[in-house]
Amino acid sequence: MTEAVQTTLTSNLYDQQVKKLYRVGEILGLPQDVLETLSQPERVIQVKIEIKGKDGKVKTFIGWRSQHNSALGPYKGGIRYHPNVTQDEVIALSMMMTWKNSLLLLPYGGGKGGIRVDPSKLSLEELEMLSRRYIDTLYKYIGSDIDIPAPDVNTNPQTMAWFIDEYIKITGKADYATFTGKPVELGGLETRNYSTGLGVATVAKEAASKFIGGIEGARVIIQGFGNVGSFTAKFLQDMGAKIIGVSDSKGGVIDPNGIDINKMIETKEKTGSVINYPTGKKVTNDELLTSECDILIPAALENVIHKFNADKVKAKMIVEGANGPLTADADLVMKNRGIPVVPDILANAGGVVGSYVEWANNKMGEIMEEEEAKRLIISRMEKAFNSVYEMHKKLGDQDLRMAAMALAVERVVNAMKVRGMI
Repeated sequence: MTEAVQTTLTSNLYDQQVKKLYRVGEILGLPQDVLETLSQPERVIQVKIEIKGKDGKVKTFIGWRSQHNSALGPYKGGIRYHPNVTQDEVIALSMMMTWKNSLLLLPYGGGKGGIRVDPSKLSLEELEMLSRRYIDTLYKYIGSDIDIPAPDVNTNPQTMAWFIDEYIKITGKADYATFTGKPVELGGLETRNYSTGLGVATVAKEAASKFIGGIEGARVIIQGFGNVGSFTAKFLQDMGAKIIGVSDSKGGVIDPNGIDINKMIETKEKTGSVINYPTGKKVTNDELLTSECDILIPAALENVIHKFNADKVKAKMIVEGANGPLTADADLVMKNRGIPVVPDILANAGGVVGSYVEWANNKMGEIMEEEEAKRLIISRMEKAFNSVYEMHKKLGDQDLRMAAMALAVERVVNAMKVRGMI
């Protein structure tokens, strides 16, 4: 992908989401004023965070929290640390969380947060200071009945531990349900680490049974081998799929004979990249996306499949492990080519289902066993997929994304109407 194309695509995730919203608005017959209010967040908080480094110099960072819609309940969504985070990106992702929570019938609205920082350039002490200062600026706007953050890109259970400790110190409230994705010692669940990957694999299996004859022996390519990609690969391999390609930020590997995922995880941990896997052909991420397979799972960045490469995709089916990996233009190309796309708001919702279980446990003071939580995530994902598939058949000429969004948006709109918000 050329630099110009990359800039064009990564700068408009919000525009892409608004396009998709207006497309579903036509299907549902929603008036312009309702679409306008749905396209805007209820609140966006921008904060400045200053920390003093070991060298004595002050480092300044900008962060955000977007609270998109609260019609169905408190805002819910992750917080990411990334050098390219923008306000528009955070707003777009909070909008997607609204639809995701609605689609999975969870009692939440949508929220998302981010700090523009390269965490690899900070020491552990500086990361802790940054995390605590972020909560210092936001504590008035979050809480287990207000806004419930969770991990996202470059944040993890340790980050959530710093968050909850700082929140308790400032507010005096031992409200552990304010954050999810916490360490097990602080009320977190074992399932939270792999719940997104489990959800992606579950809906991939369900979709495969409807569109390509089943998951057994299906050739799968996964772009992105972080938490989501690696666990998705592991679960799909256990289901009988054949993983033939994976990648990370440094490139990818394709092996038609199949990749041993446990061995690939070990390679990644020991060498820092999947490209050091001993067998197969090394490829770029762009080449990986357009390689022949049965199921393609983009599980890394947004907008990686777009109008410039959508016609080159050779997969029989796409499952969106990442948020927004297909642009609105790419959606139309896939629809015209007859390639089903299982949308992000459905496919990667396992993580927020896992968060819901943790939140509910913390609120009630109960503990759910890992296998029970795992069964609940699988069951909720299967039901959501089948609801979307039935809506897809009912609408006739609409793709799975429009079917999913139709269900999600309609539920939010109905809640807003009965509450008198519109």
